[in-house]
Amino acid sequence: MEYTLQDKFSFIKRDIVKYTSKNPVAIVKEMMHKDYINIHGPEHHFLDGAAFATAMKNAGGKFSLDECLNELENRAAKMPGAMCAYWGVCGSTASVAAVLSIIHKTSPLSTDTYYKDNMEFTSAVLSQMSKIGGARCCKRNAFLSLSYGVKFVKKNYGIEMEIDDIVCEFTQKNKQCLGNKCPFHFANKI
Repeated sequence: MEYTLQDKFSFIKRDIVKYTSKNPVAIVKEMMHKDYINIHGPEHHFLDGAAFATAMKNAGGKFSLDECLNELENRAAKMPGAMCAYWGVCGSTASVAAVLSIIHKTSPLSTDTYYKDNMEFTSAVLSQMSKIGGARCCKRNAFLSLSYGVKFVKKNYGIEMEIDDIVCEFTQKNKQCLGNKCPFHFANKI
């Protein structure tokens, strides 16, 4: 069945709030198996941040998850597909950073540490992505953004989310899979 991007965002918002896990990768992996999530696509620009926000809230984050998801949906709708190639910025990383911005009410005029923190987070994740290279992979980039996010909020805000060793289960569906060049490929976990 074909879904519009708005349909996908609505389904993500409906389903993501049902999770109680503190592990954003576990949440996102389960969501990625839904029929409305493609192997690649701009739905990840909402999904990845939504999984992060949900896990962070479940780990004791002090914010309204509903308000965060509503604003993230507005911001994600403005992110075009293929940002990684055409803009040099991963939509997954931007999504997780948007969650941090929403939670901390960061604006272009902010002079507090949160403005700096968002830049520090995105630059660290994008640096790692640049070392791996392409072709695109929304799954790999989600795993990178979310795993860095877990470490980042623990270090900077004392929020203890959970993360496991990440093994990709989408290799067979991804025609552009980098194989063992990907840090999450099963061949690297043996």
